[in-house]
Amino acid sequence: MSYDFEEFIADTHATLKRGSGPAELEQVRRGLAKLLANGGFVERACGPGAKGGLHRLHVDHELGFEVLAHVNEKARKSPPHDHGESWAIYGQAIGYTEMTEYRRVDDHSDPDVAKLELTRRYRLNPGEVGVFAGSAIHAIDYPDKSRFIRVTGTNLDAIERVAYDEQTGRIKRMGAQQAT
Repeated sequence: MSYDFEEFIADTHATLKRGSGPAELEQVRRGLAKLLANGGFVERACGPGAKGGLHRLHVDHELGFEVLAHVNEKARKSPPHDHGESWAIYGQAIGYTEMTEYRRVDDHSDPDVAKLELTRRYRLNPGEVGVFAGSAIHAIDYPDKSRFIRVTGTNLDAIERVAYDEQTGRIKRMGAQQAT
């Protein structure tokens, strides 16, 4: 019997009720990988018949976490960015996403400019899941028709996040969802 979306939501709620530290986020990551092994779920949420765009699949009104389907029709490369104080877990459903991780290496003295250092680059293939703790800086790059599930600790539209210009280091305060 396949692990289904309702089981994933119940398990994620129970896990995050205990906290959102590294052990809990790892447990959610494993659960999302298990959910992505359910072909029926992937087909419904992200398959060829799924409507393009960003879709909220679940909002936990007690704990605030959200599950979103990113059904991307067109390729996109994001600038380095963070998710503010929220964590994010990306699970690749279809296609792939190139992930690049960074860390700030400046002294944070200039509120408008940052110096970033690339720390890791890798590809998420179908069924693979990556975790980004709060304030982790990363960039995503995916081709046409790449689709993934993202679990966030909160509604990212409601918190301050920043993007970084990789060439100049300029910091841009981000507003609405910019992942599609």
